[in-house]
Amino acid sequence: MGTGKTAAGKRLAKRLKMEFIDLDDRIEEKEGRTISRIFKEDGEAYFRRIEKEAVKRILGIKDSVVATGGGVVMDDENMVNLKKIGTVISLFASPDVILKRTSLETHRPLLNNAEPKKNIEELLKRREPFYKKADYIIDTSSLNIDEVVDEILRLLR
Repeated sequence: MGTGKTAAGKRLAKRLKMEFIDLDDRIEEKEGRTISRIFKEDGEAYFRRIEKEAVKRILGIKDSVVATGGGVVMDDENMVNLKKIGTVISLFASPDVILKRTSLETHRPLLNNAEPKKNIEELLKRREPFYKKADYIIDTSSLNIDEVVDEILRLLR
C-alpha cells in the first residue's frame, strides 16, 4: 500500500497499450462492497479467500498489467499463479513514505488503528520474505510514477 502499484500500473498499461487490471477493484465489483467493508464485516481471512479466487479468475487474461493488494503474495499459490500470468514486480517504499502517502486515506483497513506507522513496519517485516519472491523489486520511496514506470520498462527489456 502506498507504493504506487495502481498509479504505476495504469500508466504502464497505457504505455504498453495493454489492459489494466486492479485486483482489488475486481473484488469490490464482485462483492458489491469496498475492501474496507469486507474486512470490517467478514474479516481478513474471508478477504484472503476471495482474493485467491480473484487471482485464479485472471489467469487466462493475456497482455495485461495487474495491480494487486500488498498481501496477495503471502499465499504461495497466489505467487505461483501470478508468475504464470507474467513477470511479478514488487513495489516497495519505506514506512515513513508509506505513512505520508496514505495518511489522508481512510480506506486502508490494515492502517485504521492508533499506531499506523508501527503497523506498517510490522506488515513490511512480515511480508518481506514474500515480496523477495518477486522477479524484481523496486524501491519507490524517492521515485515519481513516471520514474517507476521507466524502471519497470527497463527491467522488462
